Amino acid sequence: MRLSEADAALGRLAGAGRLLPDPHLLVNAYITREAVSSSRIEGTQASVTEVFDAAVTGETKRDDIREVRNYVAALEHGVRRMQDDDFPISLRLIKEMHKILLTGVRGHDKTPGEFRTTQNWIDSPDNRPTTATFVPPPVHEMWQALDDWEKYLHDGEPRLPLLVRCALLHYQFETIHPFLDGNGRMGRLFIVLYLMGRGRLAAPLLYLSGYLDRRKSDYYDRLQYVRERGQVTEWLQFFLDGVAVEATDAVDRAEQLSDLREGYRSRLQGGGRSHLAVDLLFANQILTVRHLQDRLGLSQPGANQMLRRLAAAGIVQEIGSGPGVRHRWISTDVLKVLDPEA
Repeated sequence: MRLSEADAALGRLAGAGRLLPDPHLLVNAYITREAVSSSRIEGTQASVTEVFDAAVTGETKRDDIREVRNYVAALEHGVRRMQDDDFPISLRLIKEMHKILLTGVRGHDKTPGEFRTTQNWIDSPDNRPTTATFVPPPVHEMWQALDDWEKYLHDGEPRLPLLVRCALLHYQFETIHPFLDGNGRMGRLFIVLYLMGRGRLAAPLLYLSGYLDRRKSDYYDRLQYVRERGQVTEWLQFFLDGVAVEATDAVDRAEQLSDLREGYRSRLQGGGRSHLAVDLLFANQILTVRHLQDRLGLSQPGANQMLRRLAAAGIVQEIGSGPGVRHRWISTDVLKVLDPEA
């Protein structure tokens, strides 16, 4: 029952991605939401709004915002390699993404892009393996486990449904824990890449980390109970519930965003190229004069005029005022769809 519900919800999301006008416009927003949720599981406090603001202004003062932006860059790298370079998911690609994930942020000193050569452990009150909640396999066993993991990843005659295989691969990656840091984020990055690589999603529109973040304690417990008690069925049920919930939610939000876009465009009929600025809002909900100049090839007065037109139509609101303050324009309607807590 759970498998059929999750599979049907994922199918609806894939269909919505194909039917939406210009679905690529939503990809950045959905990736950012996934990145914020996945990084929050590891303790960061960055919000969706802060990440969008940093992306458009280039100002990244806090480490946790940089960590989220690295997550976005790592996922974009994986998608680009798969789509443009026709490069399949592999341990090599995962190492490439891991290097991007940890460069210049917390964990940068823990061999980004390289599998560990020493023992690691998880959740120890005194930083010793003897008191850890879980100790992954030692290095010599890790290499064999990774080889088995990759072989199963590329199994040409799978006997289990796709979503079940995805859940098992995620569990096994987290259990192998092949990096000194960043294993959780890499394991969650893998989920959407795997579904894309197997043709179930044309774009990374599923943000399962939102569900995992809301139920973080259950998430960790379910993984641990497979290791300790062999509760595989309970883990699969938890994972499939998450896919069903988040795929359904992603479809709902995509429909809301599509309606907003059409409503905005109708307000701007006769507004020249203003509809192009509207499209930019669905990739990043914060605009600046410089951003419009760079993306649309406008002059500074032209970009200012376009933003005033959007503001007059009630599409954006200006934030930031006074000398020395970078002026930004935000679409609160779009942001509320993507991040109701904003």
